[in-house]
Amino acid sequence: MSMFISTRDDNKDLGVTFQHAMLNPNAPQGGLYTFSKLPLFSQEMLQSFQNLSYKQLCEKLFFSLNLNLNPNLLQQALQSYDNFDDPTNPAPLHTLSKNLFMLNLYSGPTRAFKDMALQPFGVLLSSFAKTNKTPFMILAATSGDTGPATLQSFANKEYIKVVCLYPSGGTSDVQRLQMTTQESKNCKVIGIKGDFDDAQSALKNLLANKDFIHKLNNLGISLSAANSVNIGRIVFQIVYHFWAYISAVKNGSITFGEKLSIVVPSGNFGNILGAFFAKKMGLPIHKLVVASNVNNILSDFINTGVYDISFRHLIKSKSPAMDILKSSNVERMLYFYFGAKRTKELMENLATQGKYSLLDSELALVREDFSAMSCDDTQCLQSIAECFKNGYVLDPHTAIGYYVAKTLQEKGVIDKSIILATAEWSKFAPSVSAALTQEQILESSQNICDEEAIKTICAKANCTISKQITDLFSKDEVQKDVLDVAELESCIIEWLKTF
Repeated sequence: MSMFISTRDDNKDLGVTFQHAMLNPNAPQGGLYTFSKLPLFSQEMLQSFQNLSYKQLCEKLFFSLNLNLNPNLLQQALQSYDNFDDPTNPAPLHTLSKNLFMLNLYSGPTRAFKDMALQPFGVLLSSFAKTNKTPFMILAATSGDTGPATLQSFANKEYIKVVCLYPSGGTSDVQRLQMTTQESKNCKVIGIKGDFDDAQSALKNLLANKDFIHKLNNLGISLSAANSVNIGRIVFQIVYHFWAYISAVKNGSITFGEKLSIVVPSGNFGNILGAFFAKKMGLPIHKLVVASNVNNILSDFINTGVYDISFRHLIKSKSPAMDILKSSNVERMLYFYFGAKRTKELMENLATQGKYSLLDSELALVREDFSAMSCDDTQCLQSIAECFKNGYVLDPHTAIGYYVAKTLQEKGVIDKSIILATAEWSKFAPSVSAALTQEQILESSQNICDEEAIKTICAKANCTISKQITDLFSKDEVQKDVLDVAELESCIIEWLKTF
């Protein structure tokens, strides 16, 4: 059975099981739980994966990771993919050009890649809570997609209460409606006055707040989290990178053993971390490409070795789910390369000085695996229009991945590549509309609302979108709280007392 250890304290005596890490994501020394080791697959083993369905592939990888999960429970969790557009292929691969492919990760119920992990994750965690007869409160902080996916996954689950924090005014209207129209009694949604970094910091502070945890315990409730600080999220995000590669082999886009690059629109670094772990498990990946928006903290870090938020202010962009400066999952990558002692040192520098710097030798290691580039809003919107003309409607985040992939291919940095498509365009319809208007594909319309933008784009593209999105506009917004961060603790406790 694999043990999970803290990124800041690799004392094997403090290792925990996968179930423990999922239920209690706050690791020693303020770190994050991560793998103590990863399996390394032979080429023969990787080839055998070609004969597996998505669910079978997940079972095979989880068995190899030695997570000690009950097989029946895992099968039950994987049944959540039956609610995707194609239950046999929840992550279909599309060909954009001879050397560029796109993995659709948004065919789940909330139309974002977070469903790929959070749908089965919710089944596992709620089952653990029910088996232990221990009520849990699940915290989630969201830049727009984690929140809806978490709420949908845990709605009406026994032994589960959910509190979702989102930056008020910092998401798209559709993302907000997916949260504020949530009627399940076990779900609480709170807008905070601040940005996503404030929401994520609030979540981490609550997870580490002994007084808050004591108050929860007095109510008979334990505390966990649904963000990618929870390793349970990351394990599911490893799977679809293997699936993408296998799909490219099966459709003849590459030959087995040929290396692909993976291009990921990146904010909190969880999605590309799954690709990083897949590469370290033997998947033939050339480069892991971080595609940043105007908040280019990650691309700067990969290119310079300096992670510096001391002088930065968050910029609101056309790709709001990536408007992040404190990318939590970078810490797990640092641990893999440099170990707990160095990771703790770097994280403490970030906390006290607002920055840290890698040594030249350390940066060289990172750049063996990673490349990075940023994309501004103008380039993002131009990429949306370009793809629309070629028959694909991209959301702004995926468009950033497209721009970076095309640019790096032209420069010869990468060759055959897969872009991760992270959300359905309908969640960001006004931005898509703006892109198409600029290129005179649509007629100009000032301050167009989400619902009208969706109708206009659907008519032009001769397409339809999911009922989950269209139904939002007729629902009442029942979750109306918007609070200062300082008010969160008392608000949550008072809400829990109503049960």
